[in-house]
Formats: sequence, structure tokens, C-alpha cells
Amino acid sequence: MSPSLEGHTVRRYDGELNHLHLRVLELGGLALHQTRNALAALQDRDAHVARSVIHREWEVNRLDVTIDDEIISIIARRAPVARDLRIVMAFAKTVNELERVGDEANKVARLALLLFDGFRADPGDTLMWDVQAMGRRVVELLQRALDALDRLDLDQAQTVAASRRELDAEFQAGLRRLTTYVMEDARNVGQVITLTQVIKALERIGDYARHVGEYVVYLVSGEDVRHQKCDPNSENLDLPPDDSFPGGERGEFPGAD
Repeated sequence: MSPSLEGHTVRRYDGELNHLHLRVLELGGLALHQTRNALAALQDRDAHVARSVIHREWEVNRLDVTIDDEIISIIARRAPVARDLRIVMAFAKTVNELERVGDEANKVARLALLLFDGFRADPGDTLMWDVQAMGRRVVELLQRALDALDRLDLDQAQTVAASRRELDAEFQAGLRRLTTYVMEDARNVGQVITLTQVIKALERIGDYARHVGEYVVYLVSGEDVRHQKCDPNSENLDLPPDDSFPGGERGEFPGAD
């Protein structure tokens, strides 16, 4: 059974927390919609859809500010402590991540306009393949994060929070393939630079989705799982693979004596 935000003596307090939950989900749905539309603009070469994403960015920002005001109001009037304070802080952190998703979707839409209006030749399906593959993975991850947030599902949130390696592997593979296209034909360099910016923006959306999963874990269980794999004392220290470092091994650089 999913945990409930209810159970307070003052029933109106239950209503305020539930309303806050719904507003955060509304922001998440808008951020997901913006991401999907930005990717559709890329796939369909549709400048109209790209511009619609850019024009709706203000809706993301407006909702972000509205939710922040609601959170401040709850803190001022209810002075939440213990579990209630954890819930409010988790929602506040989640809102910040979802607003960043909207920013990155806006960036992808702007890059789409540059890609199709700024170059004489269409990049073609071969160059676009990695963008679409990365986009599908990121949209799926963001959807799962929002599902976990909706149902306050601890297991799913933990799965989302633990998806860093898969996301990094997809990003690195895309970079390698795009680099190959430049080596094969230097005329691709302008488009490849733009596409590299696109997949970097998508990787950030994936990271923000992971962070949403981490905050759901914190909200439900009280455990802060952020940065655990960055702890130098951890046996599970999460370092990039050797082949991601210049020179092939950690600490070695091309030309070093």
C-alpha cells in the first residue's frame, strides 16, 4: 500500500499537502509534455512544434513560482516538523528539478530550430539516431519518476534513482558515434556540435529525473540517497570506466611523460 499524506488532526492540513502534491504532479506533467514535444520537433523537423515549446516555457516558470509560494505559505502557517517537514522539503526539491527539466526541453527546442533552419543540409536519420535513442530513454525515465511521485512508490523510486550507469553509457555511446561521423566527413562538424548539445541536454533531463526518484525515496522512507556513490569511503564508489578518461586510464593523459 502506498503511503498517505493524510492523518493530521486538522483536516485542512491534509488538504493542503494533497493539493501541494497535485501541483507538483501538474508541473511534472507539463515538463514531460515539453520534453516530448521538443523531441517530436526534432524527429518531425517541425519548427512550429519547436516554437510552441519555447512559447510555453513561461508556463513552467509561472507554475514553479506558484508552487514555491504555496510551500512558503504552508511553512509559515503550519510550521511543519518531523515527517511533515520532510514531505514539504522533498516537494520543494522536486519542483526545482522539474523546472530544470523544462529549461532543458526549451534548450532542445531552440537547438532544433538551429539544426533545421541554420544549416543548408538536413542532418539525416543516421545523425539523428542517437538523439532519438537518448530521447526515448530519458522520456521513459522521467515518466517512471513521475509515476513513483504520483503513487509515492518506494520501489520504483529506488529503481529510477539507481539508473545512472545506464544513462551515462547511452550518452557516452552517442558521443562516440557522433565523433565518428565527423571523422568520416568534416562537413558534418556543425551539425554534430549541435546534436552533441542536444544529447547533453537530454542527459541532464535524465539526471533530473533520477533526482526526482531520490527525493521520492527521501519523502517515503526518510533515507537521503543522494551522492551515496560519490562517498570516497564507499566500496561502491561510482567512477567512470577507464575508457572514458583521456589516455585510457585514470591519471594518464596524452603526451604525459
